[in-house]
Amino acid sequence: MRRTGGLRLLSAVAVMTAAASATACGGSAARSDDGHARRTAAGVRTSPSATPTPTPDPVAALVRRMSTAEKVGQLFIPTVQGTTAATGAAMIAKYHPGGVIYFPNNLRTAHQTATLSNGLQRAAQKDGGVPLLIGTDEEQGIVSRLPYITHFPTNKALASTRDPDDDVRTAARVTGEELRAVGINQDFAPVADVNVNPRNPVIGVRSFGADPKEVAHLVGVAIDAYRATGVVATAKHFPGHGDTATDSHTGLPVIKHSMATWERLDAPPFKTAIAHHVDMIMTAHIVVPGLDDSGDPATMSKTVLTGLLRDKLGYDGVVVTDSLSMAGARMKYGAPEAAVRAVRAGADMLLMPPSLDGAYRAVLSAVRSGRIPQSRLDQAVTRILRMKQDRGILRSPYVDASRASDIVGSAEHRAAARRVAAHVRAGR
Repeated sequence: MRRTGGLRLLSAVAVMTAAASATACGGSAARSDDGHARRTAAGVRTSPSATPTPTPDPVAALVRRMSTAEKVGQLFIPTVQGTTAATGAAMIAKYHPGGVIYFPNNLRTAHQTATLSNGLQRAAQKDGGVPLLIGTDEEQGIVSRLPYITHFPTNKALASTRDPDDDVRTAARVTGEELRAVGINQDFAPVADVNVNPRNPVIGVRSFGADPKEVAHLVGVAIDAYRATGVVATAKHFPGHGDTATDSHTGLPVIKHSMATWERLDAPPFKTAIAHHVDMIMTAHIVVPGLDDSGDPATMSKTVLTGLLRDKLGYDGVVVTDSLSMAGARMKYGAPEAAVRAVRAGADMLLMPPSLDGAYRAVLSAVRSGRIPQSRLDQAVTRILRMKQDRGILRSPYVDASRASDIVGSAEHRAAARRVAAHVRAGR
């Protein structure tokens, strides 16, 4: 598929970002302290009343230059095959996705993963393409994808120590630093669900606990730590997957919380995540009749994603679906239609459709027919690109593969993990 704009796409971002920085730093100030006209550094005489030229928004310029097909590609986060970039590069050239997600079959060593990440980023930027969001589910504890990472206990265990703030912060900081070292710039963590159902088969110890205030506080601590490492954090699973006995991987859970119960129990961690400027919020494939009586999963509910998350809670970051391969996403409408409905509802990124080609074609067709308005597509792509710009992904997507093994599993990181593990043992 031909790219429009070629290398101008990202060169425009670089040039305009540099111009914005120069303006912000005052490099082109045209007035002396006494208000009289003076010469700028370029020697051009200016008037005290001269109006400065507005700095163009590089993200808006990039969105305008992209074709509809390229924009649709930015919505997708598929899996990649293998441990080298060759297979992934072919997929990227065809669909130009906004991101990819790693699983253990992609990951062997720190150096290999960093090399894979750099190779995929090169493929994404060929002919002026956009750098990738490269993510994984590295929650630590029972959900850990990197076989070589410095390991930490579950969130439930971290929350049980005498100083949970410090232990949660340490675990997120070390995890973020090691992910970033191997080119993973996004983590599908932390879990923001309040686990109040002891029969919950899918959340359990992945949650910080059953107390909404405590969970909310520790979610904020974790988000701040991830962001400090430069890694995109993702609070999940909105509007709250903590009170269910059904696993949305294999079924479609129904949570019978009223709006008042949701406000008291499920909402606090997501409100805190938003207050801490979380980059992404992941949807849940659950039905909550108290929030939306249509019977649609939250992932496909405009009432939940736009009315509740956007309008009521005021979130304007990226909304990403949970995996569209899960049964909870496919049961009502089927996978391609689920992707279309998720975008219409307010989701910006679509994770792991069972058929990338089928979902991509369905969304592209919906845009071209007007079923997904062009304005909705542009809104989603703008959020994605702005997040990539804010986290430095557009500017610097590569990592130094030669240093990855020095950072992952470093003596300092191993010592931190031993200290946290000792706190967990003492806290039990």
